[in-house]
Amino acid sequence: MTGIDIVHGDITTQRVDAIVNAANSSLLGGGGVDGAIHRRGGPAILEECRVLRATTLPDGLAEGAAVATTAGELPADWVIHTVGPRYSRQEDRSEVLQSCYRRSLAVADELGVETVAFPLISSGAYGWPRGDAVTQAVAAVRATRTNVRVVTFVAFDPEVADLLRRAVG
Repeated sequence: MTGIDIVHGDITTQRVDAIVNAANSSLLGGGGVDGAIHRRGGPAILEECRVLRATTLPDGLAEGAAVATTAGELPADWVIHTVGPRYSRQEDRSEVLQSCYRRSLAVADELGVETVAFPLISSGAYGWPRGDAVTQAVAAVRATRTNVRVVTFVAFDPEVADLLRRAVG
């Protein structure tokens, strides 16, 4: 069974096998977690993302999908990029959000990694209510069969870290 840890801190400093990036679909950087990972990881990540866009992902990465690149200068071996959905009051998009976690863990299994750090996907600029984002994240990880030994949720905000701790129990 996969263990779940909670850390209040900066995901770009986590010493894990793979760091998950809450990416935008272009894979070419952005704000929030995406921008921080690209800045801290250096040009190698962007270069691999450009190759992906020029070859297998010419239209970008779809919501709920995941793909890996080098981690560049990050203290990890891999970055797993996933695109979270924007929150909608009119449409239940929780399946897409959970897919981000499931597909990221599937990529982690393909890479043979044992430790993965996740941000709380879609809870920033994409407007997902934090409490529900936490519920979706924990449920998805717990329901996914994976060889990953430890999933670490990294919360930049102490309130989110507390929400995650309560959800994990």
